[in-house]
Order: sequence, then C-alpha cells, then structure tokens
Amino acid sequence: MGNRNFIAAASLAVMVTVSSPSEARTPFTDDTASRTQALALLETLNADLLSHPSATLTLERWCGDHGLAPEAKIVAHRVKGDNKLLPDNARQALGISADEPVQYRRVQLACGKLVLSEADNWYVPSRLTPQMNQVLDTTDQPFGKVVQPLHFRRQTISAELLWSPLPKGWEMDAPLPAAGKGVLAIPHEVLRHRAILYTGANQPFSLVVETYTAEVLAFGRR
Repeated sequence: MGNRNFIAAASLAVMVTVSSPSEARTPFTDDTASRTQALALLETLNADLLSHPSATLTLERWCGDHGLAPEAKIVAHRVKGDNKLLPDNARQALGISADEPVQYRRVQLACGKLVLSEADNWYVPSRLTPQMNQVLDTTDQPFGKVVQPLHFRRQTISAELLWSPLPKGWEMDAPLPAAGKGVLAIPHEVLRHRAILYTGANQPFSLVVETYTAEVLAFGRR
C-alpha cells in the first residue's frame, strides 16, 4: 500500500502545482514525486484530447492553462516534401473508392517556441468546401480550425502512451525507479492518437495520426 499512498498524495500535489499558469516552474527532476506528476499530467492531457473533437483547440487550452508561452495560440508549421502513403485499410475507414483522391498534410503544432504535436493527416478534398481546400493548400493554418464549419466529430481509433514515468504495476506496489540526480529524461514522443474525423452529417473525411511531444510538459521552460 506504500506506493499507492505516496502516489495519491503526489497526484493531489500536481493539481496544486498546475493551478497557477503564471508561476515559474522548474523541469521535472528524476524522483518519484516528479515522475508521478508527469504521469498525472499526461493522463490528464490524454483524457482532455479524447473528450474534445479538435486537438488544436485542446492544445491551445493546455498551453494557456499551463503557461507554456506568453500567448496561448497554436500555430501550425507545415512540413513539406515527405508524402506518406495512406495507411492500410484507411480507404475502407474513410468510405472511399480505390481511385478517390486523398491529400496528405503534415504539420507541427506549436505554442510559442514549443512544438507540442506532430500530426500526419490524410483527408478527402471532395468532402471539404473549395475554400477549405484552398486554405489548406496555401497556408499553414491548423486543420481543425479550417474545417470547424463542418461541425465535425472525432472517433478515436487508438490512444497510446508512448512513455510512462512509472513502471507497469506501480499501482500494485511494484518497485519504483531509484531516484536519480538532475532532470528527468523524457523522450521526444510521449503520446500518440489515431482518429477518424466525421462531418456533422456523419461522413468520414479525414484520418489523423497525432504524436505529442515532451514539450507538453515543458512548464517554466520558454
């Protein structure tokens, strides 16, 4: 029961820690309390993303709530020149024929100087308006904001935690990592979502794969 009691106390502490976005914070240290806080935050972000249709707007709120930048505004930076093939079974999931044109778009979603997410997006141009397609082709605007007039909903295919600060079975008193010295090492990729977007008329129009980076935890490091 020792681990669970400690985790419960640390989880309460994390709610206090993140309640004041303007307060300067230090990077996570390599100890059980910081690992617990990091896990609680990742699970909170994961739940927030799963409960809202637009990852862009969710990240914008996250950025503002946690003081990741002076201005809580998500900007999309397009990554060109690397067209990924449509994943297997994606045409079936999108309800399109073998010859239906599909457009690929890759962006990095940044808040201030921090890249919070790297998104791969395959979408069906014929299911968007001409104006939407023009904006997506010629600007860096986030996909979720451009297609908002479709009143879309999001159906998550998978949500995968790519990194866990605590070992499997920690809640059942599995041994916790020994405390180290210095800053907690966090890999670049921490969370990945795969989802299909549907119009308000329930027509699928986009497959997205969103990989969230360690910068979502970069409190106090602007």
